Amino acid sequence: MEPYPHHYRVDAGASATGSVALGGEGLPTIPTAPPTEFGGPGDQWSPESLLVGAVVDCFVLTFRAIASASKLDWVQLRCSAEGTLDRVDHVTQFVGLRLAAELALPADGDAEKGKRLLEKAEHTCLVTNSLKCPVELETRVQVGA
Repeated sequence: MEPYPHHYRVDAGASATGSVALGGEGLPTIPTAPPTEFGGPGDQWSPESLLVGAVVDCFVLTFRAIASASKLDWVQLRCSAEGTLDRVDHVTQFVGLRLAAELALPADGDAEKGKRLLEKAEHTCLVTNSLKCPVELETRVQVGA
């Protein structure tokens, strides 16, 4: 790993109407638009869905690193995230995020260790630690899946 601080750059390009093109050096371009709730088409990633996607992606990648460092053998992790957007003091913001994680372990797996590492991943995820809204984690661990 490189020493801190790390810097990440994303560029956006747009005209008066249509999609916004997000891109970065060495990365594919992603077309984005407002969600249907804000009058958008609903068929492209939006800032809201990208933020929730960043949360769930970071959680999974954090769990992967923690599980590897902790020598936890696992088969699969499926996780969904739901963000709640609301108005607080006339400001639109995320007021909560809910993660639902389902971890499948091999037949000789340690369910308690799996649950503990899922919770550690939520507590150490850099994206959720960068947000001001509360994050709720729901876990389910299956052994022998």
